[in-house]
Amino acid sequence: MPSSLSGMVRRRFATVLLAIAALVGVQLVGAVPAHAATRTLYYDASQAQEFVAVVNQAATLWNGKVSNVRLVPVTAGRTPNIRVYADNGWPRTYSTSLGNGRWYMGREAVDDGYYQLRIATHEFGHILGLPDRRTGLCSDLMSGSSAPVSCTNANPSAAEAAQVQRNFASGVTAEVQEVLFVG
Repeated sequence: MPSSLSGMVRRRFATVLLAIAALVGVQLVGAVPAHAATRTLYYDASQAQEFVAVVNQAATLWNGKVSNVRLVPVTAGRTPNIRVYADNGWPRTYSTSLGNGRWYMGREAVDDGYYQLRIATHEFGHILGLPDRRTGLCSDLMSGSSAPVSCTNANPSAAEAAQVQRNFASGVTAEVQEVLFVG
């Protein structure tokens, strides 16, 4: 075989090998489960009055349970995704979309004896896409006020944390909704 023909065959062979390697590489990359990038949600607790510390604790609890979303206090120059207020009513959340909205730390539930950290973690749960589940179980954060007033569990269950992971992995958009802590 003349050397120019031999070189041409080698180049074509190398091109075919590279194409096969690229195909195999694409298939291998496609077989590995994709991990969603961490989404940072900024919250503004400046209007939460006496509950600012508990709001920050609730954000820390969620940050310890999920990896693809982070709740971070808003910094100067940023627009918050979440605004937190305090008032004399019942705790409630108004979600505008997944990860966005406002919630109220209602003093009425606090005055009735509900655990402040559980309330705050529960309301963040709504912003993260979780609905109320009136199971009555203290182990279920999203059981809300159906759990006994004496319940002090403020931790999301494994199932609740997994649902938030799925919500933010898929980029699902929550409906605009009003969610109340009690009722």
